[in-house]
Amino acid sequence: MDKLNDLFLFSIQLFVIVFIMYTIYKFIYDRFLQHKSTLLENYPVLGRIRYLCEAIREPMRQYFGSEDGFGTRDKLDWVYKAAKNQKNYISFALGSKTNEAKYILKHANFALNDNEVSDDMSVTFGADLQHPYTSHSIVIRSAMSDGALSPEATRAFSRASYLDQFPINTGEGGLTSNLFETHAIPDTHDYLVTRSGSAWQRALYRMAYKIVSPIYAIRLYRKLLLPKEERYRYILDREKLVFFHPDWNAPLESFPQEVPEDMPDIVLQIGSGLYGVRNATGEFDPQRYKKVMRFCRMTEIKLAQGAKQTGGKLTGSKVTSDIAYYRGVNAGVDLFSPNRFPYGKDLETFIGFVDNLKTLSEKPVGIKIVISDKDYVDTLLATMKQYSDEGKRIIDFITVDSGEGGSATAPLAMMEAVGLPLDSSLFILDTLLKKHKLRDQVKVIASGKILTPDDVITTLALGADMISIGRGFMLSAGCIRARVCSGATGQACPVGLATQDPGKRASFHVIEKSRTIANYHHNLINGVKEMLAILGKKKVNMLNIRDLTYIKKDGEVFYDVQEYLHQKVHV
Repeated sequence: MDKLNDLFLFSIQLFVIVFIMYTIYKFIYDRFLQHKSTLLENYPVLGRIRYLCEAIREPMRQYFGSEDGFGTRDKLDWVYKAAKNQKNYISFALGSKTNEAKYILKHANFALNDNEVSDDMSVTFGADLQHPYTSHSIVIRSAMSDGALSPEATRAFSRASYLDQFPINTGEGGLTSNLFETHAIPDTHDYLVTRSGSAWQRALYRMAYKIVSPIYAIRLYRKLLLPKEERYRYILDREKLVFFHPDWNAPLESFPQEVPEDMPDIVLQIGSGLYGVRNATGEFDPQRYKKVMRFCRMTEIKLAQGAKQTGGKLTGSKVTSDIAYYRGVNAGVDLFSPNRFPYGKDLETFIGFVDNLKTLSEKPVGIKIVISDKDYVDTLLATMKQYSDEGKRIIDFITVDSGEGGSATAPLAMMEAVGLPLDSSLFILDTLLKKHKLRDQVKVIASGKILTPDDVITTLALGADMISIGRGFMLSAGCIRARVCSGATGQACPVGLATQDPGKRASFHVIEKSRTIANYHHNLINGVKEMLAILGKKKVNMLNIRDLTYIKKDGEVFYDVQEYLHQKVHV
């Protein structure tokens, strides 16, 4: 025992000596040798402390900072508890009082019991097409590209989507191998590239699986079998112990005729870079698109999003050899997509491109927009109505992103500087769709700081058919809002969720996180049902704007929300 105490004391003394020597070295270097930082030259030690505090400010913000951006800290707590499947009750009062303007729900005098509310939360897109899509859920995980997210995170979201039957949007990075996480290699698989391990490699895998952990075993097997530059291009079929990825060079005839049953419901997003659906020269490739759509349910063309109205941005640190392979670009180089969609020079050209996609896939095609001006929306819908009356095919759905939207990499000057709030955007879109008699043809997906069941109910009542959620799903996957997602600062996501850093990614456990993500969605839908019950609504599609009351910041109450919004947005 005495020897242990002596060793402990010696370790402390050694640490103190090394720390003092390092501090003296830094003092001399900062004060006399470096001449880049005036602060460090004048205040060598205090300056270093200042930079340390600056570095940990954002990662530690959630523990000591304000959460006004979410209205109240309790909303964040709800998400975290829902993800962990914990009881989501609160005692006494909200943790932080907000005096902001808000919507409240008009409850029924005679509420329903939970079991009287229908479990049907389905939404159908493109009902007149050869391959319409019916989502089992009113919630979709919004666009998050593989590359912006780590491979492990993409696999976790893919698995969670399949587990709890909600759709996920690929983001403009396209359909990558990691979205095939739940897919098993069928008997006939000419559309796949496969790699099988030798007998001794399989034996080492099984030994590591039993002695250490499944996560370590897969990591070891991957290193033993695959070259470094292709290591995360493959997905492991855990039953057959065979790695695979889609072979996009295989003929179209070899791909499945229908979306495989063991795949999640995937919405393919096409951005201005055309990643995943372009040829070697960067132009749209109809054959590649047809192959990709054998695994996807719908297509969304991204014209803009709330946090950035430019093209997508992926810093060079995130463009690994695998991401470069998926997107057809050079590894390690900043990847900034063009601002304008290449087939969106004018409305006629763009709607023609939409019609081409529908012809190629016979599946629903929609767009993602941000609304800053009602006249733009009016012109778009008037053109769509004209085309519809002429018997031409038009857009099946519109995803409207609010000016409060988030992004891993966005220009600071554009963040919340372009785009109306979600309630105004939704009201404009819903009103103008009805004006042009398109509301029954075009579904509306709404996105923007939606976290909890009351957010979902309010947004549906304002006119949305479906809810797109990004933040809530990120939080459920372990995000601590450190705000270093872009990698541009030299820091990496500390939980391995939004980074390509191998060390950080290694701690992101795909199976465990897929469960917390699925839990969040499951409890979100249950919460929606509970709120429908107190509103006296048996079905979610019975919600409408008359179920809301609006209270301004000064306390003025509007029982007719439609009248209030008419006055507010002048449409």
